[in-house]
Amino acid sequence: MIQNQQNSPINQDDLHYEKRSLKTKFWIIGFLFLLIVSIPIAIGLGPVFIHPTTVTKILFFNVFNGTEVSWSQSDNSIIWMVRTPRVLLAAVVGAALAITGVALQALVRNVLAEPYLLGVSAGASTGAALSLLFGAGAFMGGSALTGSAFIGALSATAMVFALAYSGGRFTSVRLLLAGVAIGYVLNATTSFLIFASDAPEGARNVLFWLLGSLTRATWQSLAIATPLIIIGFIMLFLWARKLDALNLGDDTASALGSKPNIIRAKALCVIALCVGAAVSVSGGIGFVGLIIPHVARLIVGNVHRRLLPVAGLLGASFLIWSDLLARMIFAPRELPLGIVTAIIGAPFLFFLVRRMKS
Repeated sequence: MIQNQQNSPINQDDLHYEKRSLKTKFWIIGFLFLLIVSIPIAIGLGPVFIHPTTVTKILFFNVFNGTEVSWSQSDNSIIWMVRTPRVLLAAVVGAALAITGVALQALVRNVLAEPYLLGVSAGASTGAALSLLFGAGAFMGGSALTGSAFIGALSATAMVFALAYSGGRFTSVRLLLAGVAIGYVLNATTSFLIFASDAPEGARNVLFWLLGSLTRATWQSLAIATPLIIIGFIMLFLWARKLDALNLGDDTASALGSKPNIIRAKALCVIALCVGAAVSVSGGIGFVGLIIPHVARLIVGNVHRRLLPVAGLLGASFLIWSDLLARMIFAPRELPLGIVTAIIGAPFLFFLVRRMKS
């Protein structure tokens, strides 16, 4: 009898659960270690190389108001004022795009869904173009570009909601079509603004921003984006079981006691907030929200309570190293970050397509 109890399905499920939990903890610790190691290395590398040990000392000096100084003032300025906020912002934006990609793929039940699918990026681009070309948002001072892009992203989300809401519900297909439609309209609007502008340098800045860049990273932009993205991650993590149910279909979610329409509306608001905050400080960076969720699924499976933190940590490290490549490949010139993520992400997408075909 004891042997039968030990071999019962319930005990086997418990054993599998323990194994999966242990595996997830292993990957989370591993990716957290990778992120912690990546930050000082990425901060130290650049046209002026600074040893990671010196980077660590400078960071410690500025954070904790140290007194012992064994480096030049120029090194301190490069590390603390230029590279540190940029690397940290890369981590925050990468995590935001990854976790919103995970959530969005569950909401619309489409493996090729990504954060920019809902027109949020297009709205941010239109807002940024208005700021760079025509001075919109000048009343916000140094935050004019970020603020205009964020307002544009939220406005695009409102338009998608208004178009997709019908009959008291949001459906996956309707949201996808509404997002694509609004995205095309806003992309056309951005192109028209560039055409109508008489400022060649402004048009060039808009095009560079559209391809993604962290050149404008500052402590201020980091302080604006980080709290919104952290709140978004916490909310999505708390809704992990509901996302699991929604990923199985609306009928299944309803049978499990969830309300698909309410969950989808709330989650989309959080996703729009996170993506809007990320895009407003980094421009259009593609492939992160599409590729990283699939890599995380290959590692820890489809359960969102495990998937979200792993995807967030992996996305943070991925964008740190992508931005480092963007800074160093053609130094002192800088490659748009979206080009680097596309070059890295496209081969994996090819693999994914071939895998789906088989």
